[in-house]
Amino acid sequence: MILSLQKRKFREEHAMFVIEGDKLVREYILAGNRVALLAGKPEWIDGEPETVTSGADEIVTVSYDDLRRISSLRTPHNVLALAPMTVGRWSDDLTAGKLTLALECVQDPGNLGTIIRIAAWFGIGNIICSPDSVDFYNPKVIQATMGAFMHVSVWYRPLEELLEKAVGEGIKVYGATTGGSNIYDSPLGSEGIILLGNESKGISHDLLRHVTERIAIPGPERPLAGLESLNVSMAAAIICSEFARRK
Repeated sequence: MILSLQKRKFREEHAMFVIEGDKLVREYILAGNRVALLAGKPEWIDGEPETVTSGADEIVTVSYDDLRRISSLRTPHNVLALAPMTVGRWSDDLTAGKLTLALECVQDPGNLGTIIRIAAWFGIGNIICSPDSVDFYNPKVIQATMGAFMHVSVWYRPLEELLEKAVGEGIKVYGATTGGSNIYDSPLGSEGIILLGNESKGISHDLLRHVTERIAIPGPERPLAGLESLNVSMAAAIICSEFARRK
């Protein structure tokens, strides 16, 4: 079953996901979350306090070779855990009066995981992804968040409908584009939606027409071969940092 959870359809079928890593598993449980299963090397299980091991419904001791077979990592850690997915209820009020990140077709697990970590760092509690974005519960996404997935809610919604409604209610939509206004010279509010596009294509035309403020991160004065734009997670960090600085 653990191996099957590397695929999205089985994660959704079982409503379970995998957390890997000594520190990540420990922090997840100590934050008050329960796990259905702890599968760890005997020395790790024996070395943990009861506050950690009591957070598991079932504990199984496994060898390093066992972990290699069930891990999604090339070099497995000492433990992995199976945890139940959190089922939240979407409300349009979640974006009111605050900054929210919206991601269109971000497909690289590392990028989404890093953006979740960035959002947590800057106090952004919600990320809205288009349905064709990578799954939040992908093991590589969870790993890349370094624990930040516990502090940010990730939603999957049709973005065109959501942005159209937001603009109709007077909520600003900031779109990160190469042809936008210099972010350091642009007026930035303490609320609104920051829209970031696909790794290679950027923001699609269908969504771009709902953007009320086009912003850009200034780059080199002259084009450099092979350097057209920043990685989407790098751009997210710079943009969120500037919004936070203005606050």
